[in-house]
Amino acid sequence: MEGVGFALRPVALLCAWLLFGATWGLGLPSAVYVLDDAAGLGREFDGIGAISGGGATSRLLVNYQEPYRSQILDYLFKPNFGASLHILKVEIGGDGQSTDGTEPSHMHYENDENYFRGYEWWLMKEAKKRNPQIKLIGLPWTFPSWIGKGENWPYDYPHVTVYYIISWILGAKQYHDLDIDYIGIWNERAFNSKYIKLLRYTLDKNGLQQVRIIASDRLWEPISFVLLIDSELHEVVDVIGAHYPGTKTVPNALRTQKKLWASEDYSTFNDEVGAGCWARILNQNYVNGNMTSTIAWNLVASYYEELPFGRCGLMTAQEPWSGHYKVEAPIWITAHTTQFTQPGWSYLQVDGHLEGGGSFVALTDGLGNLTIIIETMTHDHSKCIRPPLPHFRVSPQRATFHLRGSFYPLRTLQVWHSKLGFESANTSLFEQLDPVKVWRGSFSLDLDVDEVYTLTTLKTGRKCSCPEPPPPQPFPSNYKDDFNIRNPPFSEAPNFADQTGVFEYFVNGSDPGDHVFTLRQVVIQRPITWVSDADQTISIIGNFKWVNLTVTCDIYIEKPRDGGVFIAGRVDNGGIYVRRTKGVFFWVYADGTYRVTSDLAGEEVLMKGLSGVRHNAWHTLTLNIQGTSASGLLNGYPLWENVTVSKPSNGWAAIGTRSFEFAQFDNFHVEAR
Repeated sequence: MEGVGFALRPVALLCAWLLFGATWGLGLPSAVYVLDDAAGLGREFDGIGAISGGGATSRLLVNYQEPYRSQILDYLFKPNFGASLHILKVEIGGDGQSTDGTEPSHMHYENDENYFRGYEWWLMKEAKKRNPQIKLIGLPWTFPSWIGKGENWPYDYPHVTVYYIISWILGAKQYHDLDIDYIGIWNERAFNSKYIKLLRYTLDKNGLQQVRIIASDRLWEPISFVLLIDSELHEVVDVIGAHYPGTKTVPNALRTQKKLWASEDYSTFNDEVGAGCWARILNQNYVNGNMTSTIAWNLVASYYEELPFGRCGLMTAQEPWSGHYKVEAPIWITAHTTQFTQPGWSYLQVDGHLEGGGSFVALTDGLGNLTIIIETMTHDHSKCIRPPLPHFRVSPQRATFHLRGSFYPLRTLQVWHSKLGFESANTSLFEQLDPVKVWRGSFSLDLDVDEVYTLTTLKTGRKCSCPEPPPPQPFPSNYKDDFNIRNPPFSEAPNFADQTGVFEYFVNGSDPGDHVFTLRQVVIQRPITWVSDADQTISIIGNFKWVNLTVTCDIYIEKPRDGGVFIAGRVDNGGIYVRRTKGVFFWVYADGTYRVTSDLAGEEVLMKGLSGVRHNAWHTLTLNIQGTSASGLLNGYPLWENVTVSKPSNGWAAIGTRSFEFAQFDNFHVEAR
């Protein structure tokens, strides 16, 4: 029975009670909890979800070969299989850095529309293919420059921003048959009441009445206060979404009587402590804060691990070149809730705090089904990355549940159990135990620390497993891409991770020779930023541990006079820290000069001189880094040699441009030794 309790006996069976009590740890602190639907139900449950984006967090997933890619998607979205997510929230790409990379916009420019850029469309379709009932949310982090007409602000021309967002929603339906369920405002940035009202008006005008509005994806305030004093805004906002609320809400949010969501949470390394964090907040966001949905950042850690917040996904899939992935503990913690509930169920009205520490929630579909999720996560084993976690104690305890109302006739409940052992051999995840017997509406459980139990009337739960994926392998030490693909399935070349700017497959109609199919940097105006994008564009690739490497690439500068491009090695940074990126950068410029710098900003010059390079002509650059020495070739001939490089000692390869400008790249080759 592995820790599952026994049926409560009446007084007449006291001897049996004492016998079982000895078996089940007589002397444990005990408490009684009543689950009753007779007086009505609590808030409606809206589901558990995860975020792809904010940013480029699913970048490497699309490059996986089958069957591994489908296996990963099954673990995330397939009902009664793995995480069985109810909600998928995606970034509306805006061409700007949004944490671990940039995601391309569907409208780089005002007269430009393309609803096949990036991979979020594909991901939403794959999620829907597995679970047609999954809810879809779109939220912008950044916006293309034209939205702000030169200002780093999306609200000066609200009709323009609304047009842009509505286009994305309509494009999802027209080109991908995707119905967007919810739309956000601007991730973790200011909201604008006029914009939100205009958004609702325009949604309705375009027949999108079913799309609900979430605001403001930041903190509970000031949006809650404004909703209380602005009746028109109160009418159009459907959900108050807060980020990293620490399981707490505020009085004003409750007074609005709106749905309350942790619309971004978790953001924690996906080891067992991360699983403990996730288990605790999935329950306590409702128990402490009345939040009826919790959405994890991020869905799957499918970006280079050395970028910011590496492996902060529910599972890990960062090796498309090998096919290796790992189903991490948070997947099975998610399953404890998602496999036994659905949006539209209701929470029961019960306090939910366990007297010995920990929490429980109980939900029903109103049709006789009941699901109880219990967690006993200890303080040090359930810290999330933010906010700081106040001290608390959890101890082994006995919990007795009395089922009342429509649940009284229940005789058995299915039991699923996880125990987080924290580097010990005691970890077990999402294991089905023997059913618990319910005697006259009551049953007991002996609870240890760092456990999760699900008790449910549903018999549909499953812990499925695919065949073992291939073993992990480092990025290939000899890697080539000629970009010669006529109809690419995605707009981005495999394994390149854009950090500022957007690099897309391009058909170069002006070159009938060897450079018809190229990779082109296409963002020529600084986007409305979410963080400080670099002034240069850059896309990284490869193995962060590379030390000695040779990078070769054909380059084509399109911008006259002050245009320029680079290839680089030992690149040490990206994501929200891209402006501070160091490495060895080999630049050539349209004015016929070159530079070697130790930073992306181009300020730490190691060597400079004349190259003879001009715009609108193809040239081949080669950068060779060996130990503390670097050299560069132009069109196969030495241009500079014996430049001393000391830091950084390792890093990725990269390509990029001097500014936001058109430029093309072809025949990329990196060889590391």
